[in-house]
Amino acid sequence: MGRDTDWMTGKDDRHRFVEKFWDEFIVPTITDYIKIPNKSLSFDPDWEANGHMETALQLALRWLETHPVPGAKVRVGRHPGRTPLILVDCPGERDGTILMYGHLDKQPEMTGWREDLGPWQPKMEDGKLYGRGGADDGYALFASVCALCTLVHEKIPRPRVVIVIEFSEESGSVDLPFWVDYFAEEIGQPDLVVCLDSGAGNSEQLWSTTSLRGLV
Repeated sequence: MGRDTDWMTGKDDRHRFVEKFWDEFIVPTITDYIKIPNKSLSFDPDWEANGHMETALQLALRWLETHPVPGAKVRVGRHPGRTPLILVDCPGERDGTILMYGHLDKQPEMTGWREDLGPWQPKMEDGKLYGRGGADDGYALFASVCALCTLVHEKIPRPRVVIVIEFSEESGSVDLPFWVDYFAEEIGQPDLVVCLDSGAGNSEQLWSTTSLRGLV
């Protein structure tokens, strides 16, 4: 069997690895993340003084320290008046560069929460974790690292991967162009961009978005 199909042979072990990684290392962290009211800057003009964005940033950085991708370098972009950005540069064994994108700022509380639920009160029910930001888009960083650690565990070679996590998406990504220019050399020329911030019809299979707001 060729190298391109070898990865299929151990899929049951791979699924167990991913499920264990997700349940033990990711769900508890997303649960803590939901508790942080780090609303995007359009909904919290005093975001810098309030410090919630910094709390979310530090939570992510601590997690990256304890669950590192081998060989990866973590950089944090900071600039006065701008939301931060996390860049994780993960060298690979194959040619090419993949950019994986996500964000950690949140929409505001909004209305319509069930009586026993709330935006900053995480609750697990029937395998679903309720609370603001868990699905939009708090999982993206952790899912990206989980995918890369799975490839390492399975000894499957991959291209270089750059993970970019911004903190202004819910405000129109006002700071993202600045950071893309700032880190242009580090990002390079991606051959594939994976944006972990879209919808899905169910949770049983992988879904891909081919058109989003007329931009893709």
